[in-house]
Amino acid sequence: MKRREFSALLSTPLALGGLSLAPQLALAQTDPFAGKYQTLAQALPVAVPGKIEVVEFFWYGCPHCYAFEPVLAPWIKQLPADVAFRRVHVGFNAMIKQHQKLFYALEALGKAAELQDKIFNAFHELRLDLNDEKSITDLVVKLGVDGAKFKDAYNAFGVVTKAGQGTKLSEAYRIDGVPALGIGGRYLTSPSIAGLRGDNEQANGRRALAVADHLIQLARASKG
Repeated sequence: MKRREFSALLSTPLALGGLSLAPQLALAQTDPFAGKYQTLAQALPVAVPGKIEVVEFFWYGCPHCYAFEPVLAPWIKQLPADVAFRRVHVGFNAMIKQHQKLFYALEALGKAAELQDKIFNAFHELRLDLNDEKSITDLVVKLGVDGAKFKDAYNAFGVVTKAGQGTKLSEAYRIDGVPALGIGGRYLTSPSIAGLRGDNEQANGRRALAVADHLIQLARASKG
């Protein structure tokens, strides 16, 4: 989902950023994935030194992220040992920042991975209105999370800090839509960048992951 779609959906103006587009003409002649990814002008630091970092930028309320999840989940499980995967929930506006805090609070409680599918289901199948702390807390309690512990985590300084770091990283990658994959602090791809117009979301998700595999190889080669 692009930022302009968030704006249309939520009536909130959002600033767009730009990436240095890659590859150039010479690379396009040799790179089978030319035009299917973008390259940051300057590499970003990664969270786990010595690893090739893959970051999924997402939003619980994004239908495209929901469609991508069944394709992404098995891919994560087969990543090689030198690749570190993590999720970053974007915070494009005030309402989405509530969902961002939901993710980082669950992560702080060790529940984010366990409840990922159920939270997505609440948004997209049950279509719950999850736009404030009370409705969010009510949901996680129904999913078996201790309400008092969740509230403490939701408002904790550490969660606020992690949310801010997530926002800064999405800005550094110039994320203007989700889902998106940042690889090695250098590359960016997504189903919308790698996919074919008019094809279904799962097929375009698989194309994005094929590009991500290629970018992991590029990142590995650059380390060697």
